[in-house]
Amino acid sequence: MDQRFTDGYWHSADGLKLHYRDYAGGSDGLPPILCMHGLTRNSRDFAKVAERLSPEWRVIVPEMRGRGQSDYSEDAETYNPLQYVADVEILLGELGIERFVAIGTSLGGLMTILLAQSDAKRIAGAVLNDVGPAIEEGGIDKIRTYVGQGRSFPTWMHAARALEETHEDAHPNYELEDWLEAAKRTMVLGQNGRISFDYDMAIGDAFREAEDSAGAPAANLWLAFESLSQTPLTLVRGELSNLLSEETVNQMRARNRGMDVVTVPDTGHAPTLEEPEAAAGIDALLAKIKARESA
Repeated sequence: MDQRFTDGYWHSADGLKLHYRDYAGGSDGLPPILCMHGLTRNSRDFAKVAERLSPEWRVIVPEMRGRGQSDYSEDAETYNPLQYVADVEILLGELGIERFVAIGTSLGGLMTILLAQSDAKRIAGAVLNDVGPAIEEGGIDKIRTYVGQGRSFPTWMHAARALEETHEDAHPNYELEDWLEAAKRTMVLGQNGRISFDYDMAIGDAFREAEDSAGAPAANLWLAFESLSQTPLTLVRGELSNLLSEETVNQMRARNRGMDVVTVPDTGHAPTLEEPEAAAGIDALLAKIKARESA
């Protein structure tokens, strides 16, 4: 199968070479879609989503510092949402992107909220995937049990089984092939022949040391979220999510009456956005944005 994207690179203010995938779109005049991944993930997380949308929309998928093909930082304290947002701001500037659609999973959703805080008008629409301004401590505790462990595996089968052991409560309906696919999205074959997670293990140290919402400035997140009040917005929540509670969803609805909510059944943190319910929610949002942009 032909590669549907080109690889691009940019540099952070502190000199790291960072990587992004650029899926060309076919429609002039539509804002590009910026996809931002979760804490330990990379650009492969959005491969199927980007391939589905890119015939019409340009899709840009940056890899945050310490993930995938992006450089690892020598300073673990720079593994925080404000730094990631600063890095992405440089990318947007270099690409000349003044307006975009944001799709953010978990950490990427927090980044979307923080991007809106500085200038919500440039966000043509947004999808927040299983995250909100308030994050459940139970979900944070679960992440702390596995992030940054540095485990490696002799075969992809071993890697898939390890993922199943850790995350089967979030994806109870996954079959072996699903876990194998998940392993190949999140891990990489190293030069030593072992399969390991495709991120800097120091990210785990930074995460565990954070005193607030996964490193995000929690006190400001509700105010930042409210800056999206005039932005077409869709919230995707896994029915079994331990990170985004129904109470938080209700509070988000109260503060943003126009927000659409999509629930993915039998799924925890986080939906892949390939589920029929999530895909339909994204398509509905993009149709709304397209109508606005052409009005």
